[in-house]
Formats: sequence, structure tokens, C-alpha cells
Amino acid sequence: MNVVCLLGRLTATPEQKTTQNGVSVTSFSVAVDRAYQPKGAERQTDFINCVAWRGTAEFICRYFQKGQRIALQGSLQSRSYTDKNGNNRTIFEVVVDNAFFAESKSGSAPAPGTDSQIPTYNEAAPAFSTATATDFEEIVGADDLPF
Repeated sequence: MNVVCLLGRLTATPEQKTTQNGVSVTSFSVAVDRAYQPKGAERQTDFINCVAWRGTAEFICRYFQKGQRIALQGSLQSRSYTDKNGNNRTIFEVVVDNAFFAESKSGSAPAPGTDSQIPTYNEAAPAFSTATATDFEEIVGADDLPF
């Protein structure tokens, strides 16, 4: 099974291109924070290369820009090529099947009767970096399980 789900920020505004056959395509990079943050260290970020085709590419280019949060679903793909110096290279990228808005529209007023502070995925996620080895209890046998 090859399924990738990402939530991050666009590192640049995606630009739509068209192949010789008239197919829309865009390549972009998403900055994704790692879930684990070592104590006393800064949170690390991975920059994931992505490519979207046809309607998905058109949607991303029309509605997303640099710095905006985006949720993506797709699959991981590898490609091999020879660079200009004759070296064999392999790259990995996410082929995006679906893209979703991951934040409210900037500057828009909240709908009547709703809370103006809409939580985002990272705000609702548990803080895994605060757990220590003493926060857990070892369960030795199946008879000790609480269920």
C-alpha cells in the first residue's frame, strides 16, 4: 500500500505548466513539521517535493499561494535520471491525488454563531515531546490489561 498524507505550508506559490499534450502539471514543495521535538531543541521541518496533474494541478495553482497551509493525499514515487555530470540520481516525490484547504481564509469574518478561533490540526494534536519514560507503566502479562 502506497499512501501519503501531508499537512504543511507551501514554500512557493505553485505555477501551472502544460505538457506538449496539453496536460496541466505543477511541481511544488511543502514544509512539514516533524511531530517529535527533542527537549531543548527547535522543531525540525522536512521539505517534501510534490507534483500534481490535471484538475488537481489547476485547483492548487488557482487557490493556493506561498506560506498557505495545505493538506495533501497521494502516493510516493521515485524517478531515476542521469545529471549533466553523468551521475545517476534518484529523487522521491509525492504524486498528489487530492488537495484540501487546511486553514480558514485570511481576513475573512467568521460565520455568525461560530467561534472566531477555529482550531487547526497542529493546535489539536497532542504534545508528544512532553512524555518521559516515567510517564508510562509497563504491563507484564495479558491479565494486567485494563480491558
